[in-house]
Amino acid sequence: MSRDHRSFPVPDGLVGQRVDAALARMLGLSRSAILAAFDAGDVYVDGRPAAKGDRIVQGAVIDVVLPDPREVDATEDEPQPVPGMRIVHDDEHIVVVDKPVGVAAHSAVGWSGPTVVGALAAAGYRISTSGAAERQGIVHRLDVGTSGLMVVAKSELAYTRLKRAFRERTVDKVYHTVVQGHPEPTKGTIDAPIGRHPKAEFKFAVMADGKRSITHYEVMEMLPSASLVTVHLETGRTHQIRVHFSAMRHPCVGDSMYGADPTLARRTGLDRQWLHAVELSFEHPASGERFTVASEYPQDLQQALDVLRGDYG
Repeated sequence: MSRDHRSFPVPDGLVGQRVDAALARMLGLSRSAILAAFDAGDVYVDGRPAAKGDRIVQGAVIDVVLPDPREVDATEDEPQPVPGMRIVHDDEHIVVVDKPVGVAAHSAVGWSGPTVVGALAAAGYRISTSGAAERQGIVHRLDVGTSGLMVVAKSELAYTRLKRAFRERTVDKVYHTVVQGHPEPTKGTIDAPIGRHPKAEFKFAVMADGKRSITHYEVMEMLPSASLVTVHLETGRTHQIRVHFSAMRHPCVGDSMYGADPTLARRTGLDRQWLHAVELSFEHPASGERFTVASEYPQDLQQALDVLRGDYG
């Protein structure tokens, strides 16, 4: 059976990105399909064999022979226990987890670490088979560096209804973050479009041509050098809270990617952004009743907050 051969110039917007990431974005390939193509030596850039981590240059042409889908392993996430991942709720239709830092929602190009999907598989959970192979059951995501609550669909009914609920913005997503300085006003809405950063891979920025992004916030506690803030997301763009507060010149404490003070991060002991998904509220996909779950701060965030509160002394 002949395989599908593709040849195309790379759009300017992907210049500087890794070859595997560019293929994923342009062709919508799964992680396993991309790995299979590279393993078979079937990816070329400007006529030369390419490695996954090679960077795209201006005017490059990619040639790729796509693997037969029947030859690609459909299991994207290796079952892998995740210490510290807590099951907050479990029923016939959904499972809610409290995700630790350093864990991705699902597998992705460039990520080989633990995932929520893999952890659930290791624990014997069967989740919805709807969606792309590497995202089955996943109806929303948290960044690797963000801890807190995630709901995963176990039934097809739950997957369909929760995807719709997130799309129609009927899910209430509440985060707590500690940001540098004191935002003014202390309560407000940030309505600023977010798009991919023009010069930095895996980074986002407020961009005139970005997607509409809305963040509602209120300062709960002012500290000498920072503020504890509650955030309600109306939209769910990648890195939305981090980008919006950075644009306000109040980056999340510890968030080096978006301009946080490294000295303050070291003093608080943080090696990630102070950001935690503390509450999820939505209509249960089976009963239709309002369902709410909450999470406490993990130890590293609580310790950092205690350090900042101790500045009063």
